[in-house]
Amino acid sequence: MTVTEKTEHSFSFDVSRESLNKTVGLDQMGPVNLEKALRFNDRLGGHLVSGHVDGVGKVTHFAALANDTYGSWLLKIAAPLELAPFLAYKGSIVVNGVSLTVNFVEDQSDACIVSINIIPHTLQHTTLGSLQENSEVNLEVDLIARYLARMLEVKAL
Repeated sequence: MTVTEKTEHSFSFDVSRESLNKTVGLDQMGPVNLEKALRFNDRLGGHLVSGHVDGVGKVTHFAALANDTYGSWLLKIAAPLELAPFLAYKGSIVVNGVSLTVNFVEDQSDACIVSINIIPHTLQHTTLGSLQENSEVNLEVDLIARYLARMLEVKAL
């Protein structure tokens, strides 16, 4: 999306029909997670994601880990089945604009459950701390997984 208007504490942007069909939370004002785009000469130090939402998931569990001295939280999300092929242990997933590492994947008949550990810094500096059970979240899959799946699909033709 392209910012069309900006003030000191807010911004506006135009939204396409595709974005509205694939996301939640764009129908009202509120906080969002933003990261600067990677430039081609930047050092890579994280996940490869593009900022495009692939689907909407639902939080099934979000709570502090018992007996965790580091203050981590466990976040479980039911992702749509069509995203299951792109979700892998130690792979990346973007939740509401925050790139995270998947710690466990469980395929079920109606959804793909992904488990993610959230550290205190992420809770304090993103909007993820406001999530609760049944919250809908925007999901983006790993960029390499997306292209690999497409290459395999075309090769099979």
